[in-house]
Amino acid sequence: MTQAVESTEKRESSQVAGEALAAFIKRHPKLWVITGAGVSTDSGIPDYRDADGQWKRPPPVQHGDFMSSFAVRQRYWARALVGFKAMREAQVSGAHRALAKLEAMGHVELLVTQNVDRLHQRAGSKKVIDLHGRADVVACMACGYQMMRHAMHSEMARMNPAFAALDARHAPDGDADLETDFSTFNVLDCPRCKGILKPQVVYYGDVVPPARRLAAQAALQQADAVLAVGTSLMVYSGYRFCRDAHAMGLPVASLSLGVTRADGFLTHQWRAPLTPVLEYAVGRLKKG
Repeated sequence: MTQAVESTEKRESSQVAGEALAAFIKRHPKLWVITGAGVSTDSGIPDYRDADGQWKRPPPVQHGDFMSSFAVRQRYWARALVGFKAMREAQVSGAHRALAKLEAMGHVELLVTQNVDRLHQRAGSKKVIDLHGRADVVACMACGYQMMRHAMHSEMARMNPAFAALDARHAPDGDADLETDFSTFNVLDCPRCKGILKPQVVYYGDVVPPARRLAAQAALQQADAVLAVGTSLMVYSGYRFCRDAHAMGLPVASLSLGVTRADGFLTHQWRAPLTPVLEYAVGRLKKG
């Protein structure tokens, strides 16, 4: 039965949810954790969906469109030249740190993140799978050549000084709400073979590499329960693990501010602010 914790008063909601989460972890001390964009919003990185799981803005670029259309790549990289600074300058949030503490306390079998910002690792988490890849590295889709994202942006800023001087509201995953004529934007191709450079991120329409999926599934077999944090689970690549856990008879809990795709089979659900709830739970667990 779903145990929803909701309150109009933040402090009470955080304490009640934190107490319940701590009790959940005590009963199920080996967690398989999956996180989403909500974990990084306190770090200044916008998310894609609202509390009802609906898009706040147009969906992100499709893999096929990026690979087949030079105009799409021009638009993507021009906007990224403006927007990626939000991801580059982001600092770890209290939620990142609390999850790292849970791992240090021995309560995390694996943390699977749908984010591409690497903030979990910067916070100290070690048992992490970047399900959708990482945004700070780009690779050639023809020869495999790799370079750091900041180096590519520096070169494209040199190639496009007028675009580099623009500013716009930051959008999810290093994008920006920039609309202009992108036809003059110079895209950097692979320095080795002139192939297409693409961030090492799983775009919509692409698939998660099998090795990541299998490693996540193997860890799920060793876990006592699943905890979803800051994710609507609307994307199938993340939802599938919660569905599988439910089929295995594992408890599945969610801490987020809104609905999830898995609401129908959650055993515990707390719709409350992430950082204070996680910090409260960690504090309770430390006290024993």
